[in-house]
Amino acid sequence: MHEFGMCDGIVEAVQCRAGGRRVARVKVRVGVMHRVVEEAFQQAFLHAAEGTEAESASLDIVVLPVRAVCRSCAAEFESEDLAIVCAKCGGVDLDLRGGEELVLESIEYEATRNDGA
Repeated sequence: MHEFGMCDGIVEAVQCRAGGRRVARVKVRVGVMHRVVEEAFQQAFLHAAEGTEAESASLDIVVLPVRAVCRSCAAEFESEDLAIVCAKCGGVDLDLRGGEELVLESIEYEATRNDGA
């Protein structure tokens, strides 16, 4: 399951940015070409985050489509499917763009208490 390797890297990046602050939420953008299974990705994140600032953080996953340009008819379209054919002419001679992203988009930290204690 390649999700574990991805999540190890994400948690490492979160730790570098957190500076000891507890993390409440992490948002990640993942291209469809990575073929991640959301449930497996969530489990991998929980495992990778154990014992870190992100241990109790929730994970938001945004799956990004692949963009394609048909070399036969020049149609441009997006697809969330890996078996891509041109939506206009049914051709398979496509120039694929994107869909391979893996971006740590945002980190939300837990509110800190300042009650004088």
